[in-house]
Amino acid sequence: MKLLTKFSKKDLWGIPNILCYIRFLLIPVFVVTYIRADEPKQYIQAAAVVFLSGLTDFLDGFIARRFDMVTELGKIIDPLADKLTQASLIFVLVVKIKWMFLLLILFVVMQLFLLVAGLVMLKKGTKLSGAKWFGKVSTTVFYATMLLLVAIPTLKIGVTNILMMVCGAFLLLSFLLYIKEYVLMYHNLKNIKE
Repeated sequence: MKLLTKFSKKDLWGIPNILCYIRFLLIPVFVVTYIRADEPKQYIQAAAVVFLSGLTDFLDGFIARRFDMVTELGKIIDPLADKLTQASLIFVLVVKIKWMFLLLILFVVMQLFLLVAGLVMLKKGTKLSGAKWFGKVSTTVFYATMLLLVAIPTLKIGVTNILMMVCGAFLLLSFLLYIKEYVLMYHNLKNIKE
């Protein structure tokens, strides 16, 4: 609770952050809806929850930038809501889709790298300046793929595998480009100190 006292009421209850809180609440709603689903209509409902989450994600970012409502709290909770939503999607699909565990491994390794690299750079007094274009493209492909896999569980195995390969390729490309970004940041810091 001490952490929350560092933020003003404006930070805590600004519209973008409220939308972010809604995204956190939608995660268990999605998980329960998907796990209980056993007919097409229920899978569509689970996909609708994911779509709503994506819509609130877009709106909170748009409102924050457009109306100058970007807060330090928002910079913390927005990416956290993104990662938890993405993780929930992969975890529930692992149960129903044979090769989804490979995407799960790639996702976890990537997130761990980004967390550790981000903390190391923060300790050195710098940080990555927001999400990069390749991260945004990868996230868009990820959500589009997951929405299809959630909404239509009866897709043929070949189609499902192709969708996962495309998603995995974009995730991997994004991962490699983020590694490059952090390596460049590290070398730039090293050159400045010399």
